[in-house]
Amino acid sequence: MEAKTLLKLTIKAPHSIYLIVFGLALITSLQSCKKNDAINQAGQADKLAGIAVPSISETKAIAQEAFVYGLPIVMNYAIMNEYVINKNSGQFKAPFNVIKNENRVFTYEDTAVISPNSDTPYSLIWLDLRTEPIVISVPAVEKNRYYSVQLIDANTYVYGYIGSRATGSEAGNYLIVGPDWKGTLPKGIKKIFRSGTPFAITIFRTQLFNAADMPNVAKVQAGYKSQPLSQFLNQPAPVAAPKIDFLPATTAGIKTNFYQYLNAALAFIPETPENKAIHAKLASIGIGPNKKFEFSDLSLEHKAAVLLAMKAGDDMVSKYLVGSAVKQINGWGLAALFGDASFYNGDWLKRAAAAKNGIYGNEAVEAVYPLTRTDVNGETLDGSKHNYTLTFKAGQYPPVNAFWSVTMYDGKTEFLIKNPINRYLINSPMLPNMKKNTDGSLTIYIQKDNPGANKQSNWLPAPNGPIYLAIRLYWPKTEQPSVLPVGSGSWSPPGIVQTN
Repeated sequence: MEAKTLLKLTIKAPHSIYLIVFGLALITSLQSCKKNDAINQAGQADKLAGIAVPSISETKAIAQEAFVYGLPIVMNYAIMNEYVINKNSGQFKAPFNVIKNENRVFTYEDTAVISPNSDTPYSLIWLDLRTEPIVISVPAVEKNRYYSVQLIDANTYVYGYIGSRATGSEAGNYLIVGPDWKGTLPKGIKKIFRSGTPFAITIFRTQLFNAADMPNVAKVQAGYKSQPLSQFLNQPAPVAAPKIDFLPATTAGIKTNFYQYLNAALAFIPETPENKAIHAKLASIGIGPNKKFEFSDLSLEHKAAVLLAMKAGDDMVSKYLVGSAVKQINGWGLAALFGDASFYNGDWLKRAAAAKNGIYGNEAVEAVYPLTRTDVNGETLDGSKHNYTLTFKAGQYPPVNAFWSVTMYDGKTEFLIKNPINRYLINSPMLPNMKKNTDGSLTIYIQKDNPGANKQSNWLPAPNGPIYLAIRLYWPKTEQPSVLPVGSGSWSPPGIVQTN
């Protein structure tokens, strides 16, 4: 639920898979051509019930745009299915409009969420705003405990925050409304937030100081409440919105069902001036609520072109993430990729990169995420080959108003890793129990083997293979030295050094 948190699904099908699938489709297609050459000539538009379909080259271009535009939407739709629709998904949290509190942090056993945050226990609620608005209530939270409530719609736009930074530590009631709601600020409500879509996820993050602090976190979480506006106002409830038979979807199924999922998800994405043109393009190849034919009716040649388009679209997103969008500093990549609709302003590639980088990431004013797979010299981090250190100089810890952490992930899966001390991160609340160097600096030992009793307090266990690391800076300071603006601030994370 942030860059490298709740879910970062990456389309990882190797080139060979695409070529094999394409080859099979092509062989079948050629066989079909012999039977009906008039219909399946390369580059010629299909005719479906008298409706012209774009040529194969046009279909490929549109499908590539569809992948870039639709990646965040599809990822969100799949997560929604697993979390609130399919009770047998193994990842089910709660029905719509019901808060689910996780009175724990994520561990290596949590595999639905790629690169999860493991230092702020989560509370989640998926809002269905079709019938009426929902009131989110928060308790008073002690000022030294950071918490945030992030509001995200099905476009993956961050449309607001409640919490320590945004609204303070006082108790309050906040109204979340759908895109079509018309009304005024009700009595007892501090602020109205408008979602751009009828279904939207709300993510609560509550700071945990240490393992013994969990009961205190649970007490804060118990104070998070949700209720329909009619209930809050003691008024009769309106007629409920009709039940929806959602197309079943899983995060694992995105690779093979991407366009099918996109077709289903677009039914819940209202048309806006920003997306009107791309929606029209998608409809021309049978995707979306305004389509004139089924995407599945495309010819085999067109379908093969779509497979190649998906690969090309994924490559575009990957290149964007290693290009100018991400600034490399001491081996760490920094980027500001998350925001509201105006932040993206129709830049679908930037939005797709944000989702692939870590869906549901925070805006930079709320959190910044330096990420790396390489050491300070640009060599790939690998726990099976080397040990590493990360050293913060005296007085040069990350500049934050809340707290910071360094989290370890398996470089292959991007999940947390099983280790003998059940430690997945090192964060600032742990500093009192860590050993400082004689010059006042702090060294974190990044390696698969225990560095010994005298260094274990500073050990961040690594996998026996590729390493992926994320620094999280919650509520970054704006006064200098600051990490803001992202990638050009005066504070930079120190590089990771190979020690053997």
